Amino acid sequence: MTATIRSRTLLTSKLTQSLLRIFELHRSLVNVLELKNLKYSKEGSFLSPEENIGVIKLNRPQTLNAFNRETLKELDSLLEEIRRDDQIKVVVIIGEGEKAFSTGLDLKETSTLDEAAAKSLIELGQSIFRKIENFEKPVIAAINGYALGGGLELALACDIRIASENAKIGSTEVKLGLLPGWGGTQRLPKILGKGRASELILTGGMIDAKEAERIGLVNKVVPHDELSTTVSWTAGTIASNAPVAVREAKRLVKASFEVDIAEGNKLEAEAIVKCLRTEDLKEGMKALFEKRSPQFKGR
Repeated sequence: MTATIRSRTLLTSKLTQSLLRIFELHRSLVNVLELKNLKYSKEGSFLSPEENIGVIKLNRPQTLNAFNRETLKELDSLLEEIRRDDQIKVVVIIGEGEKAFSTGLDLKETSTLDEAAAKSLIELGQSIFRKIENFEKPVIAAINGYALGGGLELALACDIRIASENAKIGSTEVKLGLLPGWGGTQRLPKILGKGRASELILTGGMIDAKEAERIGLVNKVVPHDELSTTVSWTAGTIASNAPVAVREAKRLVKASFEVDIAEGNKLEAEAIVKCLRTEDLKEGMKALFEKRSPQFKGR
């Protein structure tokens, strides 16, 4: 009996590895739009060959994917393009290379700014990260390596955070004489609670991926070589669901931090009525009874 179980486990492991190799080969054939500081690609997943996942890669590895004004503006423009693309159902943000997701603001390029320019840069970052938080399509942060300062704040603006085992995460601004300025002081307490958020911000320390998972800062931690496939699987699962229902659910989860339960229940009822009017609901019910995968149209 034990030998049989071991044999099945080995077979499953080999099958999984084969699927991963096939998937990585597919990813290597994907067309990539290369901007100066970002890369963008449309990708499919294990669940569907349809290229319905938009992958944004921060592409400044020489600065550990730090942000300057130009990078922020490219990100803003790219988000607008994705917003208008009905084919894209989920967005993934990841950093180029194995060392960093992002280390936040590029201090070398911004150290000489005067107060007016610095405030303008802070407000630009705040605006873009709010756009990510309020984006109609779910956004997943794939955290590889360092996610520090503004890099952490970018991840906090995303709906889901998946980290590799080598991730190092921290709100390190106070060690430089600064403080989180792209939403960290506002979003981190909502995710961790006041005590843990205060400890992370006020000590300026870093935590590893396992600790981040333990305190609820990231959703899950996976081996580094499984990060992209795990994120793709998660994104593909979301993309396979009814777009209107996903969009409304995301909106209401965010609203739960802003309204009381009575108002939240009212919003739920209104959203469900909206879903009842969709063709996707009819398709979902029909597919359930016909024991097949639904083909949602987003209407």
